[in-house]
Amino acid sequence: MELNQLETFLAVAEERSFSRAAVRLHRTQPAVSQVIRKLEESVGETLFDRAARDGSLTAAGVLLRDYALRLLALRREASSALGELKSLERGHLQLAANEYTCMYLLPAIDAFRREFPHVSVTVHRMLASRIPEELSLRTFELGVISFRPDPAQFRTIAVYADSLAFIVGPQHPLASAPRVSINELGSELFVAHNVTSPLRRKVIEAFQRYRTPLNMGIELPTIEAIKRFVAMGNGVALVPHLTVARELEAGDLVRIPVDELEMRRVLRLVHRRQATLSYAGKAFLHTVRALAKQQGPPFYFHVERVG
Repeated sequence: MELNQLETFLAVAEERSFSRAAVRLHRTQPAVSQVIRKLEESVGETLFDRAARDGSLTAAGVLLRDYALRLLALRREASSALGELKSLERGHLQLAANEYTCMYLLPAIDAFRREFPHVSVTVHRMLASRIPEELSLRTFELGVISFRPDPAQFRTIAVYADSLAFIVGPQHPLASAPRVSINELGSELFVAHNVTSPLRRKVIEAFQRYRTPLNMGIELPTIEAIKRFVAMGNGVALVPHLTVARELEAGDLVRIPVDELEMRRVLRLVHRRQATLSYAGKAFLHTVRALAKQQGPPFYFHVERVG
């Protein structure tokens, strides 16, 4: 049973005539009769009462008509939905990020939703180290990470340049210092993130290299908690600048340069190299490119090469 057969069947049923249905469909009457005959053979039932001259349906024909109307309506609905998807009048964008990299996504999603308000957006929160694996499982389309996964499997686009920030509360004794050295931090109480990461390891290695104690006396589960705790006057912290830009501007926190801890980080959008991105995914990359052009550094858009 094919949809074009059902279209012909409904035309005959609605016109109550094979000849009028043929005119409506721009086909010959024998061609219409042949389609109906094949349909009847397919369903194993006679659909029209050949003895009647008014194109009456048999009981089987009446039953099939109801299903045919629903099937063709579903086809129209599917076609319309696909058209809306292509024109971004509907759709769902699935992204993944951790607490830190999600901060980059906020202005990108804001710009995207302003242009495509009918596309819903979901950001899955997870450890950055898991994102490539979940991309391979097709859990979502795009992820944001600060490292480069296997370039043979994943396409990466560098989108943001960030740095490590040493922060204190505005009342801290170091708040007025123009800069400090790592050796001056041996007596400070550090409020640390309790999630193991490459950045945490680099900081620990830097303190070891300069033979300076690193007192991580307090460990908290989120960067947001760390920021608030330090702003309250408790200890000092090292966090990505992106996560504290607003607090620094408002004066709730103070950033002090530490030459030995100048660490740069590149945030990347990543997706499977063999993936065909959805219309929403492609539109999001277009938005990110436009955002980089409009904002300038630290935003940028650079597709990284395989080799």
